This record gives sequence, structure tokens and C-alpha cells, in this order.
Amino acid sequence: MGFYCCALINYSKKHIHEHAKSKRHNLAIDLLYGGIYCFVCQDYIYDKDMEQIAKEEQRKAWKLQVFSKTSGIGEKYSMWEPTKRELELLRHNPKRRKITANCTIGLRGLINLGNTCFMNCIVQALTHTPLLRDFFLSDRHKCEMQSNSCLVCEMSQLFQEFYSGHRSPHIPFRLLHLVWTHARHLAGYEQQDAHEFLIAALDVLHRHCKDDNGKKANNPNHCSCIIDQIFTGGLQSDVTCQVCHGVSTTIDPFWDISLDLPGSSTPFWPLSPGSDGSVVNGDSHPSGATTLTDCLRRFTRPEHLGSSAKIKCSGCHSYQESTKQLTMKRLPIVACFHLKRFEHSAKLRRKITTYVSFPLELDMTPFMASSKESRMNGQYLQPVDSLNNDNKYSLFAVVNHQGTLESGHYTTFIRQHKDQWFKCDDAIITKASIKDVLDSEGSVAHIHQCSDV
Repeated sequence: MGFYCCALINYSKKHIHEHAKSKRHNLAIDLLYGGIYCFVCQDYIYDKDMEQIAKEEQRKAWKLQVFSKTSGIGEKYSMWEPTKRELELLRHNPKRRKITANCTIGLRGLINLGNTCFMNCIVQALTHTPLLRDFFLSDRHKCEMQSNSCLVCEMSQLFQEFYSGHRSPHIPFRLLHLVWTHARHLAGYEQQDAHEFLIAALDVLHRHCKDDNGKKANNPNHCSCIIDQIFTGGLQSDVTCQVCHGVSTTIDPFWDISLDLPGSSTPFWPLSPGSDGSVVNGDSHPSGATTLTDCLRRFTRPEHLGSSAKIKCSGCHSYQESTKQLTMKRLPIVACFHLKRFEHSAKLRRKITTYVSFPLELDMTPFMASSKESRMNGQYLQPVDSLNNDNKYSLFAVVNHQGTLESGHYTTFIRQHKDQWFKCDDAIITKASIKDVLDSEGSVAHIHQCSDV
């Protein structure tokens, strides 16, 4: 097999195709990933020997990069300095692209690669997360991993693709390959759960990130990587002894909040006082409809553990019955609510289709650990101090699942501007109304702190 010195340059202008035809250079190397492209077959060629050679060369290049970095010769990323021509262009074109109300920058469909709608819908939500978008578009990730196995690098490239202005659907084959590599339980072309993919993606991104001090981000409690800065909150668990009323408190990090729904085998708490059609937490809802606030109230209500789950009280020095209550000790910048629509048990596998009404704006103050005193015996009371903007959130993405447990399809509603919503259905992007969003059967809802939107 012969090889020709031919790089994939000006690919979009078909220069490489003209070159291959005129010079009969039928083989070319993709300099980004090291793949070999055949112009006769019009496809990539996957050869084990060539892949091994590419891995060896990548390993050598990695060693050189590490040596140059440790010896002070250079850095992996060199600073960009504009050329004279670029400076001239900047002087003659002082105006920058203005983002208007009708701007579609950032809207791009994703090709379904075979039951990958679960991945596409989460990618749409992540690429429209404001602070995550700002991080990746500012090129702040410094990769320390070998070869092309870094999911953070691929996400960075994905953000560049989304905000490049191209309108043709993107093919996320590299992302799918890395997901299969780092999250083996999601490998294959079977239908997967979007929420499960979200948690797996955040976990891999978290592990591939480094904090500001250059230390591995292994402990979610002591990490300053971009994933933890945006998505990690603190969940407080208070276990109260029913005899001496002593309280044992633990605080655990969380990336999402899973909420039970009416209609499941788990008994649901009575609806909130606003369930007759009044306004609760900034949004009205139809009579009898379950609200996101109802689900949060149930999540944070005191729960009696019963005689079969006694704990050893440090005050009584014996096993006693107790109550447990969960509250938010620290809120993340972006909160992800997972509505538990899929019920799995030894005797039952089904989808719960209960409609849940959620507001465009949500105040999380009543569910904070500091607001426990304002809830007595599980009854909802509006806190006096609700002026803290850090506790107020705005809806910006909703993931939906249509169909049954065995056969279904995921789509996403994302907010482009303040009041502009779009429906992302794999490769198809269509404009949506706020009513379309609020009437949808949400599975995962993403909300963002109002102070950071």
C-alpha cells in the first residue's frame, strides 16, 4: 500500500478533492484524528496496523509535550498573537456580530446515530447552559490526557460546532464513541435513559477536568472544576430521634434531584394549597394538577422511618425510632430535576404519565435548610425573607419522553433568548411557544439561577 503526502486542508472548499483527482493521490490522512481517507471508496479506512502506528506517534508526541512543559521550553497551548493582516482586518471592522432577538447562533440539530435521541436531548440542554457555554467558548480547558480520549476536549469541540453559525445537522459520532468508551453501561444501540446519560456525562466530564490547583478532581466535596462549580449542590439530611429529639446531620453533594410522582407505587403527599387553581411559587396551574412545587414539598417533608428502621441514637445510646428530613444546604447554579417516570420493581415495569405543571420561575427558598422553621408539620408557609436572588431560578431546558417504556423517543425544549423557545427533535429544530413547553410531559427539567442568566 502506497501513501501520498496529502493533508486534509480547505476541505469545505473541495480543494483536497480536486487535488486527489488531478494528482491521483487517492489516500489522505486526517491530521486531527489520524484517520486514513480513501477517495476511491469515499470513506475512512480503518486498519489495525495504521491505528497502532497512530497510537505510538501520539504517545511520542505526548512525551515531547510533557518534557517541554516540565523543562520550561514551552507550553501545550501557545498564546495567540494576531498577524499584521489580522490587525488590519480588526481595525477596518470594529463592529462585532450582534446577537439579535431573531439570531439562531447556537441552534443546531444532531443526527440520530441509532436510538441515540437520549444523548442528543441532553447534549442540547448542556450546550444551552449559559455558564458552561461561556467556559467552553473561552477555550479555558487545558487537557492533560493522552491521545483523543478526553470527553472535555470533545465537548469543547462540540460547543465550537454549535456556535460556528453552521445550520446543517451535526454528526456526534466522536461523542458517542467516547461515551461508549468511558460509560460502558451505555454502549450499544439499545434505548437508554436520558437521565442516566446526563449523570454519566457529568461524571466523566468531572473526572476529565482538573481544578484550579492542578489536582485531580476525585472528591466532589473539594473540587473547583467547571462541572462542580455549575452543577454541584449540597443536600442536608437531618435524622431526629423520637425520644430525646437529638438531631444527626449529614451533608452530601448532588448533581440532580430525583422526584417521585403521583401514580407511582410510592404514596404521594397531598397537593399544595394552590392545587385548586391558584398561584403557587410564581405560576398558575389547572385545578387538581400536580406541580413541581408539590414534588419538592414531598421530597423535603419529614419522613417517619418506622420501627423496622431504627437507628442508634448518640444521645440515648440505644436504637430508637426516628424521622428523616432532606433539605437544600447549598444550591447549585444549575439545578436538574429528574421526574421519576420510569418505575422498575420485581413485579412491575411501567411508565408514569402523570402531568406535572412547572413554572418558568421558581423560588427554592422554602426548601432550604435555613427555612425549615417556616414549615411546620409538613404545611407550606411562604417565607418572610424571599428576596435572595441566589434562591430564584429560571427554566431554560425541558427534556421530554414520548411513547412507552419499551418504545419511546426523547426531545428537548431549550430557551434561546429570554422568551424564545425551540424544540430539538434530533436533526430537526422548530420554534415553540411557552405553552408548548409548559404543557409538555417533562422528564428532566433544568433551571438556572436568575442572578447568573
